Amino acid sequence: MNSLVSSNVLPDLKIEKTSPVVYFSNEQLSLLNSNRIPKHVAIIPDGNRRWAKNRELQSNSGHNQGADILMDVVKSARELGIKTLTFYTFSTENWHRDPEEVSGLLWLLHTYLSDKCNEMIEWGIKFQCIGDLEKLPLDLYNTIQETKLKTAHCDKINMVLAVNYGSRDELCRAIKSIVVDYSQELITKENITPDLVSSYLDTHEWPDPELLIRTSGEMRISNFLLWQLSYSEIYVSNVLWPDYRPNHLFEAIYNYQQRQRRLGGP
Repeated sequence: MNSLVSSNVLPDLKIEKTSPVVYFSNEQLSLLNSNRIPKHVAIIPDGNRRWAKNRELQSNSGHNQGADILMDVVKSARELGIKTLTFYTFSTENWHRDPEEVSGLLWLLHTYLSDKCNEMIEWGIKFQCIGDLEKLPLDLYNTIQETKLKTAHCDKINMVLAVNYGSRDELCRAIKSIVVDYSQELITKENITPDLVSSYLDTHEWPDPELLIRTSGEMRISNFLLWQLSYSEIYVSNVLWPDYRPNHLFEAIYNYQQRQRRLGGP
């Protein structure tokens, strides 16, 4: 495909819901190379507010609807063999939105984690967070830490939420930590390599994403994982996030597998 935006290149395959844990039919799965499933997929789940506006609803209705389908996307990613899924949930710039919307978003995240923790454990979903969490409301911060602790033993898939996250902020925090360690003679100038910088980033536990998915048709990365996305494939879907379904994730993985990843080489 030449376009970044998804198109109808796949047959209209139906999900065989023979059991609640099956998201994809055998016909669909036969189209994928199991050896080329990306280990880490980053997602910008965009379009919640437009979805609500199109239905003459308040913005938080779109955020609620978007949250409702999050777990199905994670479970379906697990079925495909993806190991880490990182969602851009709340950015450092989102604080500038209407205070009522911001309050609703943070409360939604707090209640969502409380409600879904047992489901995460049941499905082997390890919850993690990146971003400057210290600036979050205390109840949300505590819920994040509690959910991380309760799911720490889960090993099927990592669900990472970027909360109060901005890549420029992340890089500034990393540089400050490097400067501190340099001043304490823990590292030298010669030690400063791309690998060392990566080790100071919020995402140091996981490999860089091989694939970035953005919904709603917007073609920008919006201060998300600027360092980590250096060689990621980008796939833009026109679907608004509240309408996103496991089949749309499948289409993104299928498209990814049609590309040749040279990583700057020949």
